[in-house]
Amino acid sequence: MTPIDPDYLPISGLDVPRFAGLATAMRLPVRSAAEPQGAEIGILGVPYDGGTTNRPGTRHGPRGRREASSMIRMVNQATRVAPFHTARVADFGDAAVDLTDVMTTLTLIEDQVTAMMSAGVTPLVMGGDHLISLPVLRAVAKDEPLGFVHFDAHTDLSSGYFGKSQYNHGTPFRRAVEEGLLDPARMIQIGIRGTSYGGADRAFAVEQGIRIVTIEEFRARGLADVMAEARQILGSKPTYLTFDIDALDPSVAPGTGTPEIGGFSSFEGQMMVRALDGVDIVAADLVEVSPPFDPAGITSWTGISMLFEILCVTVTALARRKGRDVVICEDIPAPTWGG
Repeated sequence: MTPIDPDYLPISGLDVPRFAGLATAMRLPVRSAAEPQGAEIGILGVPYDGGTTNRPGTRHGPRGRREASSMIRMVNQATRVAPFHTARVADFGDAAVDLTDVMTTLTLIEDQVTAMMSAGVTPLVMGGDHLISLPVLRAVAKDEPLGFVHFDAHTDLSSGYFGKSQYNHGTPFRRAVEEGLLDPARMIQIGIRGTSYGGADRAFAVEQGIRIVTIEEFRARGLADVMAEARQILGSKPTYLTFDIDALDPSVAPGTGTPEIGGFSSFEGQMMVRALDGVDIVAADLVEVSPPFDPAGITSWTGISMLFEILCVTVTALARRKGRDVVICEDIPAPTWGG
């Protein structure tokens, strides 16, 4: 494998022990929007949980995943994609936030993601609670509404909480639709389950034409069929990918604020993301990892592993846009599962 730039390869565990050195995301170099130095994809932490309606702790999510990420290696051995040899990926640190003011924080996040994009950097975001997706979308969808693939136990299409709270982790995608950031005809939410306050969020989805696949439908139809429908809905236009860790069953991801039983296995999560190869993913996030609820660190490790899968499909989408070949590790046998 010939890297685009050796300076952008992660530090190998064969050279420096994984427990040593600075805990950057996936052991990547550190860059900033002011000094991107040619970076093409930036992993940005957003340590914010001011939109949480019950159990906080996701402000610690970016740090937890960075510490766990020293176990990430160079190649996706299932797909053979070598993301760090295909694109220049860097850790862009953490966004500045104001834990005392939701609206100020939304503006801060939007401005920082906008600066990254102005520097030619595709954002790959680590939350934080799910409200942080809204300002990221405001930055990414300035020119046109995006397609949207959403893995979650919850729709996050609520109109509001506590009488007046319109900006929390249960409302971001209703706001995004209202603001014209997302194209409802190109939206699909997968894995919805659990108890409910009522049907207002689902009624909004039906009214807008948003496709919801409940976990029961997913089980009845199977992963391949559901993901084929997702690719059809998303089409070939720019798409945003968001993955709430509570899409996974709490037996494999207990460290989250709003767990719901009956979710995906971690392997199903990997396979669903891999099935998005070919979709034009222009930005993505993985949210709701709350290390305080999982002292063993299982959820942080699962979260960064899923982020690596998201990185791989984001890198391949970027390579296609740039007319560049995706670097494949030929030393690993070709997959036999159709990938």
